[in-house]
Amino acid sequence: MATAELTAHELIAKHRPTLDQALEAIRTRAYWSPHPEHPKAYGENGSLDAAAGKAAFDALLGSRLDLGQPGTDGWVGGETSPYGVELGVEYPHADLDELLPAMRSGMRQWRDAGAETRAVVCLEILKRISDRTHEFAHAVMHTSGQAFMMALQAGGPHAQDRGLEAVAYAYVEQVRTPDDAEWTKPQGKRDPLALNKRFTPVPRGIALLIGCNTFPTWNGYPGLFASLATGNAVLVKPHPRAVLPLALTVQVARQVLTEAGFDPNLVALAAERPGEGIAKTLATRPEIRIIDYTGSTEFGDWLEANARQAQVYTEKAGVNTVVVDSTDDYKGMLSNLAFSLSLYSGQMCTTPQNLLIPRDGIRTDQGPKTYDEVVADLARAVDGLLGDDARANALLGALVNPDVKARLEAAPGLGEVALASREITHPEFPGAVVRTPVIVKLDGAKPDDESAYMSECFGPVSFAVAVDSSADAVELLRRTVREKGAMTVGAYTTDDEVEQAVQEVCFDEAAQLSLNLTGGVYVNQTAAFSDFHGSGGNPAANAALCDGAFVASRFRVVEVRREAQGLS
Repeated sequence: MATAELTAHELIAKHRPTLDQALEAIRTRAYWSPHPEHPKAYGENGSLDAAAGKAAFDALLGSRLDLGQPGTDGWVGGETSPYGVELGVEYPHADLDELLPAMRSGMRQWRDAGAETRAVVCLEILKRISDRTHEFAHAVMHTSGQAFMMALQAGGPHAQDRGLEAVAYAYVEQVRTPDDAEWTKPQGKRDPLALNKRFTPVPRGIALLIGCNTFPTWNGYPGLFASLATGNAVLVKPHPRAVLPLALTVQVARQVLTEAGFDPNLVALAAERPGEGIAKTLATRPEIRIIDYTGSTEFGDWLEANARQAQVYTEKAGVNTVVVDSTDDYKGMLSNLAFSLSLYSGQMCTTPQNLLIPRDGIRTDQGPKTYDEVVADLARAVDGLLGDDARANALLGALVNPDVKARLEAAPGLGEVALASREITHPEFPGAVVRTPVIVKLDGAKPDDESAYMSECFGPVSFAVAVDSSADAVELLRRTVREKGAMTVGAYTTDDEVEQAVQEVCFDEAAQLSLNLTGGVYVNQTAAFSDFHGSGGNPAANAALCDGAFVASRFRVVEVRREAQGLS
């Protein structure tokens, strides 16, 4: 074991104030973040500025990222950026029969360190990652296809916030039970019964993080830090197209653990050879006791059914829906929806897909608008937002993989096209596949159309679904969430009864609702420490990021009791 360069006392002095602020933030749900969003905020106190971050990323290209892990039996790579750049980074390939036992060997010391020490070590890892935000931003951009500013914010400070949020929840749940208790039960004339009791949070075992392609850090950090903070070792299995951001995360974690005197093998990487598909193999190994997964419903369902030895947390696919009944800010509604449909080419699990609009039209501050007018005006709003190619590239990013492109190209065959997609050339990365969204008109009364809008079409595809009335829209919303799940629901209405009906559906089906958003907050954005991402109560996800339930089952409290000294 390495000699500690960072003592627990030093780390507590450095990070306890931040932990306390995080605890207060999750209590009040007010806005707070210790991680700056603005690129110019970096460059002091050891953090990399924009130029240094870009240089650090460039230095990674074509390199071998040796993490010093046991059981390395070869090297793997092959990532190609959605922007057309060959990354050429090689990662260690692990012999699991050697790596997994090595990961377990440091867990006793990590368990005995206690909740506070684990929390501040995690905060030191997050601080080191934050200092390299610009470097991580390029890594996220060139594996996910996010535009740079989104990669910097969502892949950097927003992801770091979610990781810190998970640490805060983990700490709360672990200290809910005291370390020690003196228990005395009166026995009348006889001597009382007296016991000394000690309560210890004990980890489940090795946690497996199965990373996603689109948001490797944002979706990965909650599970990683929730498991680590509760005493578990964490094996990170990145998506084959998005290894670099999580590999860098593992590298930082191993460095901090070593400096703090803990076994670096508490965090390790499981990169895979092309077509190896090690996620299923890992998921059913007896050493794996926790699994965090973001991705397709098919594999998420498989994990829930087959990884019986593990506590499984999944975020899968859903069909996000917006009910459009009426509005007192028609222009603001269109602008808000246009941005929501366009951001990162709709490649977010929270992007709206179905817009349910009464076929007789809606009431607005600009007078009545027919279904056709609403759809046409929304198409113009998207066109206006993305009319300038430079702005479009900054909002859309690149399509993350060929499957998204194929769905986009197939969408016009599903119905009448209200807004056609167009190709945009990226001036810096000519190999990038950049496309604007398509909007397709469908009839909610036609069975053939139902097969389209009742299936997730991940990417820049949305359906304007004509329904007979707002009441029918509410019932279709209910059926959609119940059968297909939803990470987000939106509604626009000035009618109290419609608003109440939509809310009741979301309460009944456990879906997160955004009402009448017309400003700078969008249905597909959530803020750490305040908003819950998913609910865990409908088919789209079996957990929420973050709440107590997301962390509490990652450990168990074991009690040791003994007779109190001096008493019978």
